[in-house]
Amino acid sequence: MSLLRAFKPALRWASPGGSHGRLSVLIFHRVLPARDPLFPQEIDAKAFEKVCRWARAMFNILPPDQAAQRLAEGTLPARALAITFDDGYADNHDVALPILARHGLPAAFFIATGYLNGGRMFNDSIIESVRLTQRPGLDLRDMFKDDQARYSLSSMAQRRAAIDNIIPRIKYSQVDERNKLVEMIAHRADVKLPDDLMMTSAQVVAMRRAGMQIGAHTVSHPILTRLPADEVRREMTESRRFLEQLLGERVGLFAYPNGKPEVDYNASCVATVREGGFDAAFTTAWAAGHRSTGSFEIPRFTPWDRSGWRFGWRMLNNLRASRPQPEK
Repeated sequence: MSLLRAFKPALRWASPGGSHGRLSVLIFHRVLPARDPLFPQEIDAKAFEKVCRWARAMFNILPPDQAAQRLAEGTLPARALAITFDDGYADNHDVALPILARHGLPAAFFIATGYLNGGRMFNDSIIESVRLTQRPGLDLRDMFKDDQARYSLSSMAQRRAAIDNIIPRIKYSQVDERNKLVEMIAHRADVKLPDDLMMTSAQVVAMRRAGMQIGAHTVSHPILTRLPADEVRREMTESRRFLEQLLGERVGLFAYPNGKPEVDYNASCVATVREGGFDAAFTTAWAAGHRSTGSFEIPRFTPWDRSGWRFGWRMLNNLRASRPQPEK
């Protein structure tokens, strides 16, 4: 029995159309050319090809802007799904785009504009410092004021453990402090960090010309709840302005950096998005959207399974777990 035939009745029940419709939104970040031994669970080209094939077989896939609009209007088709990417990695253009095009699938790419053209996300600076260093270990006890911040790097497992420990220590720092800390780590690791991880402006334009949608994702990818209101507004508007000037068209979609409700963004941030004239905004809360979700907190979900049956089952469970909230 085909995946479509097996899951179609259950998905239609869990994700009906019309005013009771549910919207599944997939979120990705990178699509690697091949499996990364340091992060073997991260999606690569082969895995993404499978996800696209399964999604197309099981769901009605909409462009994200149309999906958001039809969610608000209560006119979604049954088994509605949209595909999104965050941050603006170069492999989105080089690896993901050809796969999406091959399957005829639309997607939206949310760009942290300050990292285009040679920039680098703070977490990638940490990852590449630990990946590339020839040193047997890193001693960061003085940086973190913690006697436990001394990392052995003699095995791949130890390097991964070091990355998993260091990133949360820095993630919620202010942007300037965050940048200072990752520069210190790279210096101690004695590495030259790559400058080709993120897209160029030309690649963003090429994505749009290929039929993909482009959304704003702030300039510096900060934790919005840690910023004053005027800085939140500036991050949103400058990111959008850059993209509109680059593309020569209006940009109506936004995604909150990190995206956890009440941790990474809050009601004040939602109001700023709405007042800024965006059409819709996306979170990273694991759920499916429904009409009472509203247009400015649309949840997203990442299935990580490597078989079609498990993919379908996890998507079904995500839909079943999503319960509409009372209208506000």
